Amino acid sequence: MELGNKIRKLRLSLGLTQEEVAARADLARSFISQVETSKTSPTLENLERIIKAVGSDLKSFFSDYKSQKVLYKKEERVPVYDEPRGVTSHMLMNEVEDKKIDAFMTILGPGAETEAEDFHEGDEFGFVLEGELTLILDDKPYELEVGDCFYYQADKVHQIKNHRKDKQAKILWIMID
Repeated sequence: MELGNKIRKLRLSLGLTQEEVAARADLARSFISQVETSKTSPTLENLERIIKAVGSDLKSFFSDYKSQKVLYKKEERVPVYDEPRGVTSHMLMNEVEDKKIDAFMTILGPGAETEAEDFHEGDEFGFVLEGELTLILDDKPYELEVGDCFYYQADKVHQIKNHRKDKQAKILWIMID
């Protein structure tokens, strides 16, 4: 990928305008435009300022990292071993150290529940695929059934319970940093 196009892609991925990048880098907007369209080449100093303005650094910007993994096969799922009795979870994506999300498929057997998790940074999203669940946020219960979803900032004590004694429940659970 050429230099200007890569800078433009990083800028757009952050939702920044050329004016915003120019202000962050203390350069003219027209200069940013010329760099992005490969009409001019920046000095090393200006390039470093632009790269920092779009959230990167020279080493990362020019590194030859392996291509991003796109497909995660079901055979590659990683089991979570420290779940409470009656709860089974699998990480849906392996090799996710550089990602800002963790996705899990969690099955709660009849009457099973996750441990109450203390507050932490990030957000959590869930989609009920099977059964009925109770989501508890700071002691407030929310009833969920198939097709319902939830989203919350994880700054509260949270827990999920399968209140049914005769059916399992299955949930797609996504944690976002």
